[in-house]
Amino acid sequence: MFIATDQPHGLPRNPFAALVVPRPIGWISTLNADGVANLAPYSYFNVVAYKPAQIMFASTGPHRDGGLKDSISNIEATGEFVANMATWDLRQQVSDTSTPAPRGVDEFEAVGLGKLPSKLISPPRVAESPAHLECKLVDIVVLPLKRNPDDEINKMVIGEVVGIHIDDDVMTDGFVDLSKIRPLARLGYLDYTSVVDVFAMERPEWPLKEGG
Repeated sequence: MFIATDQPHGLPRNPFAALVVPRPIGWISTLNADGVANLAPYSYFNVVAYKPAQIMFASTGPHRDGGLKDSISNIEATGEFVANMATWDLRQQVSDTSTPAPRGVDEFEAVGLGKLPSKLISPPRVAESPAHLECKLVDIVVLPLKRNPDDEINKMVIGEVVGIHIDDDVMTDGFVDLSKIRPLARLGYLDYTSVVDVFAMERPEWPLKEGG
């Protein structure tokens, strides 16, 4: 099977997102100019640099009321956001906060999540989440958009991680224990997964050993 992405694929659903998996979920919390919190999950999310630590997430559609989604407009206004760890235990709340709520709705309150203050920025953290990355805006990149380029609703946010919170209960011998966290990840279609199997592999040296 070959699919030219500018042609009809003829399948029940587009397989593209099912082929770049599993994708971590950035559960992004922000504040609007009036101080109202917003919380939304983004599966176009990942680390993009190490020194300084930087992450990205992309928003690929308009708000239900038109224009930019709240996460993007809030970050454009304040330059700050938190990436909260999405986990198996919080899977329903993660899904619920993807609901296209009207502007000005506080998703923390709507789905019954607690708030914790951040140390270096203003947006709150999800109290029930075991890890949080406090971020300051580095850049917002406008991505190509075939539907209506004038809308500029296809945007990638790059943030520098200025603070990290980790619940002591998910640490083992000084290491983050992902088996305790069970991070949630996005697959294609309506499918998700979580991390349950973890294995280590030593970084190879050159010349490679025979058979490896």
